[in-house]
Amino acid sequence: MSQKFRLTSLIPLVCVAFLAGFTWWLFQAVKPHENEAAPHPLTHSPDYFADNFSVSELDQSGATQYRLTATHMVHYEDDQDSDLTMPAVRAFQPGKPTVTATGKRGTVNSDASIVNLYDDARILRAAGYGNPEMQADSEHFRVLVNDDVILTEKPVKLRRGLSVMTATNGMNYNNVTRVIQLYGNVRGAIAPADSGGSS
Repeated sequence: MSQKFRLTSLIPLVCVAFLAGFTWWLFQAVKPHENEAAPHPLTHSPDYFADNFSVSELDQSGATQYRLTATHMVHYEDDQDSDLTMPAVRAFQPGKPTVTATGKRGTVNSDASIVNLYDDARILRAAGYGNPEMQADSEHFRVLVNDDVILTEKPVKLRRGLSVMTATNGMNYNNVTRVIQLYGNVRGAIAPADSGGSS
């Protein structure tokens, strides 16, 4: 009887010893070894490149809604942003002229929802559907893809048909409503042929 009592009283002791051994082994397995380098912090350095880069966003029917292209793309590891060379953003809407925004260089964020265009940045809306061609030029345009809005805080020159206007403090163009807002000191001349209709 005393032998049986001694064996059963050792079971908790064996379990504790096993648990302590397993914990020590687990700790040794997960801790970095001395000869292993610690994970390096992410820096703003390129981690991959692409030439003739192109990405498209489709609508619910599967038709192309937006397309972003560039002759060269450099992606950075820390913020997941990319630098673009000769970028172009095209917006396609059924029943409306195609809108293309370009620049000599640009940036795009990680989910391609914000595209910045720099150096001879231009917006060009093709003529059609009762609207004349529209062109806007500035040092910088920001394309908010999800909102379908293009804006700038820089001076801008706007041409719509034969009408020409300039603004000192920027512009906001809503591609859904086709409304253009000019800010600051606005000057220009509206041609009689362009005085009617939508923007």
